[in-house]
Amino acid sequence: MFPSATAMVWTGEGHAHEAVAVPGVRLSPGDALVEVELATVCGSDVHTVLGHHAAPTPLILGHEQVGRVVALGQGGAKTTDGHRVSLGERIVWSVSVPCGRCVRCRRGLGQRCVDVQRYGHERMRRGWELSGGFATHAHVLAGTPMVAVPDDVPATVLAPASCATATVAAAIEAASEIAVLDGAVVVVTGAGMLGLTATAMATDAGAHVVVSDPVDERRETAFAFGAEAVADPRVGVNSPRGLAAAIAKAGGRRVDCTVGLDMSGAPDAVRTLLTTVDVGGVVVLVRSLAPGADLPLDPEQLIRQLLTVRGVHDYAPRHLEHAVKFLVGAGSRFPFAEQVASMLPLAEVDEALALAAAGVGPRVAVSPRM
Repeated sequence: MFPSATAMVWTGEGHAHEAVAVPGVRLSPGDALVEVELATVCGSDVHTVLGHHAAPTPLILGHEQVGRVVALGQGGAKTTDGHRVSLGERIVWSVSVPCGRCVRCRRGLGQRCVDVQRYGHERMRRGWELSGGFATHAHVLAGTPMVAVPDDVPATVLAPASCATATVAAAIEAASEIAVLDGAVVVVTGAGMLGLTATAMATDAGAHVVVSDPVDERRETAFAFGAEAVADPRVGVNSPRGLAAAIAKAGGRRVDCTVGLDMSGAPDAVRTLLTTVDVGGVVVLVRSLAPGADLPLDPEQLIRQLLTVRGVHDYAPRHLEHAVKFLVGAGSRFPFAEQVASMLPLAEVDEALALAAAGVGPRVAVSPRM
């Protein structure tokens, strides 16, 4: 049993969060208790409280966070590279807890484990009360992929690693298995946190990146993350501010786009990528996580264009490792810290969610230390 923690608990649509004291946490072998340093609001947190998809309650939201280990269960815990975690160590951890035994886990698809448990998505229950990031502490279960992080990298840079950054790492890998990124023209649709991160990662891989987003401010921000050209999807593709001109500007003679990364979830954006990517190219879909408009795929187009369409949902442990490595190296090259537009005390999580819903910056953060 360990000292009391406080969690902000959501009880359902239309209800404000309630501060709930958790008087003690019993750690099983391999578990860790982490003091949360900072948590950021993901778009899925917003969708949950707005009632866009069903969620079990009572619920502790939040799955993008960084913190320090303050207690360990019997036998301790290890990071993804086999390092034994020590008390006081700063870590990030995966959104998913795979069982490690089912058919999907054996296929390397632990993020889609048959019995997967997900931080910030599970009903608060006895034995796992601290199951989300919007709390002073988080109970990290045995088997959760975790990665140690340096002390000198800002929490605002590291917190999104366990969702946005690792998911983009998985998308970049999915694309690079089909097309070489170095020297390629890559079109990223959507310039939120996912899109900006994808822009930076693709740029780091040597790609010429074009970003398409309907919001002027987001398109301007994309340049700071390595975009060579931007397009406004509200205008025609062949308009001077359209996608064709942007691709020509970014590619020079290499005008053919071979990689499309949809980080928006907008059906129109996906349709655009499917008609933009050249022969042998790949389109990777990340944000289309809710039922939406039908998106017909023309079999002839897929065949004649030798087109590959891939879906990415969450990520494997190696992608979390890649995310941390990227942020540690790129945190000073790209303005990730500045993308946390507002930081509020943990007790004001409802205001943080409202700001995120209003589109105040790619990320809004809550801090138990304020």
